Amino acid sequence: MSLLTFINDLIWGSVLIYVLIGGGIFFTLKLGGIQFRHFSHMFSVMRHSRRREGSSISSFQALCTGLAARVGTGNMAGVAVALSLGGPGAIFWMWLMAFLGMATAFAESTLAQVYKVRDPDGYFRGGPAYYMEYGLGMRWMGVLFSILLILAFGLVFNSVQANSISQAAQVAFSWPPAYVGAGLVLVSGLIIYGGLRQIARTAEVIVPVMALLYLSLSVYVVVTHLEQVPAVFMLVVKSAFGLHEAASGALGYTLAQGMIQGIKRGLFSNEAGMGSAPNAAASATPYPPHPVSQGYVQMLGVFVDTLVICTATVAIILLSGEYIPGGEITGVELTQRALSAQVGDWGEQFVAVAIFFFAFTSIIANYSYAETNLLFINQRCRPALPYFRALVLGMVMFGALAELPLVWTLADASMGMMALVNMIAIFLLSGIVKRLAKDYHTQRSLGRLPVFDSRRFPELHSQLDDKAWPLPKR
Repeated sequence: MSLLTFINDLIWGSVLIYVLIGGGIFFTLKLGGIQFRHFSHMFSVMRHSRRREGSSISSFQALCTGLAARVGTGNMAGVAVALSLGGPGAIFWMWLMAFLGMATAFAESTLAQVYKVRDPDGYFRGGPAYYMEYGLGMRWMGVLFSILLILAFGLVFNSVQANSISQAAQVAFSWPPAYVGAGLVLVSGLIIYGGLRQIARTAEVIVPVMALLYLSLSVYVVVTHLEQVPAVFMLVVKSAFGLHEAASGALGYTLAQGMIQGIKRGLFSNEAGMGSAPNAAASATPYPPHPVSQGYVQMLGVFVDTLVICTATVAIILLSGEYIPGGEITGVELTQRALSAQVGDWGEQFVAVAIFFFAFTSIIANYSYAETNLLFINQRCRPALPYFRALVLGMVMFGALAELPLVWTLADASMGMMALVNMIAIFLLSGIVKRLAKDYHTQRSLGRLPVFDSRRFPELHSQLDDKAWPLPKR
């Protein structure tokens, strides 16, 4: 435990903060502020996002799968934890990480698309491990990343999600964690044993419905407390720069805690730069048929996750009067109490239901990422997939029953190491990202539908799977 704590303090206390902020600034500048200049194009791409081919999934399904993994405990429990440990200022840094992270997400998801492969079942597979092997020629790096992802997403994070579900159900309905865990294992098993297409179809239905319901409730809270909104916004901004603590000797510590918690929970929520969402991005049939279009889709995922859904949780908590700086109530219980204060006792139950669906879809999406990386390490693992699925479900049951301080520490450590490995790879491949973006936007400026042709990229042509990217007719 002490070794894991030391690793976390080293990664999160210094190294990763600079890498993530620096990476977000680097890609924002290198891509010409793409998340600002072409903000509306994210939504334009979504107009045709339900197209797909063969046994692949659509861009919309890839977005929902990515959101299924992103939107979970980080949006409800994680935001409350960030507020409790870092104060309202942590939310500012979470927002900043989202804006910068949109450019990082664009880069990693574009790379995942261009280096994807078609597997024997006809599915597209890809992600950081694949662009590390085929783009950088560093298979060892891809294997290292895959091991970290399997540990983090396949096993540890699913325990964390299951723990939040069981806690929320116990608070709202007094349901025993063992029963909740058993039900969760059963429902999750029915989906993940159905394969990637079943996971994508489930996410496509559940994620939009639950997100809209949760956002509708937060809009109601904001509208009924409209006069308090400017003061809450100013509280977040002032706390981010220590203006409330300027007279205190703890100013430096308060600022540091706000930054660390905001960045840490921001990454845990939107996952930009972590290398997780590119696994979903690679699975899609993009439209326009160009890797960059999927970069835009996943950039939208970061925006929706942090700047929309996390902000909804912030509004519910800070407008409720339930938030007490340094208070003992935190996590999902704080979110439940805050909503109950706004809408009545059924607010606790609504949060429990929302946590269930958001965290449940996270479990199945996390599994899909782990499966792709297990097959990257060795395709001969395919017959062992049923046993791996059983192990994942075992971790879900463990999470529902256990106290998780060690698991949370392990989650933070594996997530931080994943992000470091992935960020190194996308820095090294940043030139390819810029050239792909330029090619896409040049075609758009000429009034054409952007189409990817590897012949325009001689250095890429030999690295790509011709089954995933057949040459277009001229």
